[in-house]
Amino acid sequence: METVKIKSPVDGSIYAERPVATDQAINAAVELAKAAQEKWVETPIVERGKYMLAMLEALVAMTDEIVPEIAWQMGRPVRYGGEFGGVRERTNYMVEIAEGALKPVMASNPKDGFRRYVKKVPLGVVMVIAPWNYPYLTAVNTIVPALMAGSAVILKHAAQTLLVGERFQQAFDKAGLPKGLFQNLVMNHAQTEKLLGSGKIDHVNFTGSVAGGRAIEKAAAGTFMTLGLELGGKDPAYVLADAKMDHAVANLVDGAFYNSGQCCCGIERVYVHEKVYDEFVEGFIAETKNYVVGNPLDQATTMGPMAQARFADLIREQKAEALRKGAKALINMKVASDEQGSPYLAPEVLTEVDHQMSVMREESFGPIVGIMKVRNDEEAIALMNDSPYGLTASIWTRDTDQAAAIGDRVETGTVFMNRCDYLDPALVWTGVKDTGKGAALSAIGYDNLTRPKSYHLREAI
Repeated sequence: METVKIKSPVDGSIYAERPVATDQAINAAVELAKAAQEKWVETPIVERGKYMLAMLEALVAMTDEIVPEIAWQMGRPVRYGGEFGGVRERTNYMVEIAEGALKPVMASNPKDGFRRYVKKVPLGVVMVIAPWNYPYLTAVNTIVPALMAGSAVILKHAAQTLLVGERFQQAFDKAGLPKGLFQNLVMNHAQTEKLLGSGKIDHVNFTGSVAGGRAIEKAAAGTFMTLGLELGGKDPAYVLADAKMDHAVANLVDGAFYNSGQCCCGIERVYVHEKVYDEFVEGFIAETKNYVVGNPLDQATTMGPMAQARFADLIREQKAEALRKGAKALINMKVASDEQGSPYLAPEVLTEVDHQMSVMREESFGPIVGIMKVRNDEEAIALMNDSPYGLTASIWTRDTDQAAAIGDRVETGTVFMNRCDYLDPALVWTGVKDTGKGAALSAIGYDNLTRPKSYHLREAI
């Protein structure tokens, strides 16, 4: 029997092992989802919301078990708790706006004798392929609005965080969600590709690498299913001369290194106006040296291991290449087990960097950041746009109008001012270039999880 094993980054042990579903079980799950969805679409939106909120409370009730479980699976320190502040905020908001976001759109030019409108109808069966880095937050972005919109959901979670899928299943079961509407499946890559190419899935949402996104598109080719893809990122920050320095430093250090830098919208490169460059770098170094790297089950630890050793080795390679090309490492923190082949890695800050170095061009997804001095907005904008990715960009200034004007010229899905690394569920979450396609959260997220159906009704003459 084929199984999937979770190798814990904490100590290299096998934390959990689960059997891969048989092809027959996968086919049965899809048929069950289709049958359940046909009944679910008749359920009023308000009633659907009650199930979602009950699921949320069931999930939150498992916090004491889930927090150490996350640490064992992917290494996030227990001191930070679960992800349920964000899960609660996003679930509550998407439930709250559902009726308004899903209501029919009436034709803007009424005509006597006609009733004309567009309904937003559910897609059918939605598949969510969720990542390990924020295993609850990323999954809930699609699971809740897809169900609220009237679709059924099949979840395939990342191998590193398999137990998260089970927790969602437990929560939905406890909430009493009709059988088959939400199903968690353990599948291998070949089975996933086969299912996507079968024509039985109506929409897939995938969060992961660019290579993974291309594999999803290839597998789904010819099915005409809709896609939501959030892929790589290399999110920049620009610190202007008038920035509130202590605020910028504290938030950008956190934005770069929280979750060991394994954040879709984490800060990976910083451009600082020459007038405040030295002050910013000095503060950034001091703040970074406060991190305590170690066992994530220890309350004193503020940075745990990366999810897998190969991810840490990539950061080591990027650092070594940058140093060979003239970069300067400013932290050089020594921590236990920080060596090739280990997931434990200290945070690093590099200066004297440029865009010939992979650390400033290619996704790092780890605790390393490069800081560059810039002369003006034009230079900063050009550098921020010199990337194949575009998820978020943050601008640090006291001038809101200037931040908005700079944001207009940055190729990105979200423009932040004086904050970073956060998803506001009232705003759409989307990306440009190799970061992917589609949109999640907000009312626009509902548009991406439904299809329009026009009604042109002429009254009897």
